[in-house]
Parts: sequence; C-alpha cells; structure tokens
Amino acid sequence: MQGFTHLKFSHRISISLLGSGRKSTVIFFMRKIGFILVALLVLSGFAGAQIPTSGNVFFGYSFYSTDLSLVNRANTNGWEASVEGKVIPFLGIVADFDSHYGSQNFPACAVAFTVSCGTFGASVTEHNYLFGPRVSVSVGKIRPFAEALFGAAHVDVNNGVGSDTSFATALGGGLDYKIIRPIAWRFQGDYVQTRFFDATQNNIRLSTGIVLRF
Repeated sequence: MQGFTHLKFSHRISISLLGSGRKSTVIFFMRKIGFILVALLVLSGFAGAQIPTSGNVFFGYSFYSTDLSLVNRANTNGWEASVEGKVIPFLGIVADFDSHYGSQNFPACAVAFTVSCGTFGASVTEHNYLFGPRVSVSVGKIRPFAEALFGAAHVDVNNGVGSDTSFATALGGGLDYKIIRPIAWRFQGDYVQTRFFDATQNNIRLSTGIVLRF
C-alpha cells in the first residue's frame, strides 16, 4: 500500500512537471514570436527612414593645396560637386566629386661623370570620388555641418611621371547660408589624405559655391 502511494505520488509529480514544461514551452514560443514581430516593426520603420526625402545639391569653385612632390606644395584650382540625401533631419549621406588642375615641381637627377640634381615642372590633374555621412543642424539662416568621407583618388602627372590611383579620406565641414528658401551659398573646408606613388599626401581643399535644396 505504501509502495502504491509512492507510485501514485510520483505519477502526479511527473504529470505536473509535464504540464509545467508544456506551459513553459508555449510561453517561450509566444515571447519569441512577440520579439520577432517587434523587431520586424522596428526594422520596417528604420528602413522607411532610410529613404531620402530631402537633401541638397552643391556645385562650386575649389582650391586644392597638395604636397604630391617633396620639392614644394602645389596650389591647384578646379571644381567640386556633391549631392546629399537626408536619412534623418540631422544626418545625410553624401556623394562628393572634385577635379583640380595645376602644376608642380618634381626632383630629378642626371648621372654623367658626376651626379647633377635639379627640378622640373609637370602639369597635375587630380580627381577625388568620396562618399560618407554628414551631420548638420539648422540655426536660422545658417546650417553648419561636419563630414567624414571615404573613397578613391586618381592623379595624372605628365612629363614622364605617370599616373596612380589610391584610397582617399576627407574630414571637414562648412556652413550653408540660406539666400532664399531653396537656394543657399556654401563655404567648405576639408583635410584630404591620399597615398599616391607609395607616399602619403596631406591636402587641403577649400570650396565655395551654390546649393540647391530639395
């Protein structure tokens, strides 16, 4: 009789444990489904926020100081253009392109009976293709911004020097001054680093021009 009572009690415990196990499993799956639904709602909202609904287009004059040669720095001139799409009010994604043209002196040595070194001039053309985030805030008619851009650069140097392509980065910022609702004027400065011909160039880019907002 005592053994029968023990068996009956054990049977009740096993049924109780089985029931609680099923209940825990159901609760676990309900929580998991709830979490997945919440995650999908958050991701769909975030994906919707990623579609740019506003932004701006810039085009203007650009001054570019580069140390492509060890002899001296070269001051080149050209243009810069960019387009920015707003992800959220204070954050945008930027595609930035520029071209600069000028000349620079390069070292040269001639070997005959003695070694004679000097310099020679060559024309330089550099193109930068940069992409990255830009943060900004509007204060009245002024919109200051800061940016970090990454991409590629290409340089062509005549007179037998050659051409090269390298990774490029740009860190800088500027401000837009609103003239009328869709039009502003931009002042911008960036530190641009390139790595042409197995060396590192530390360049300064200063640009100004018109901005069209959309």
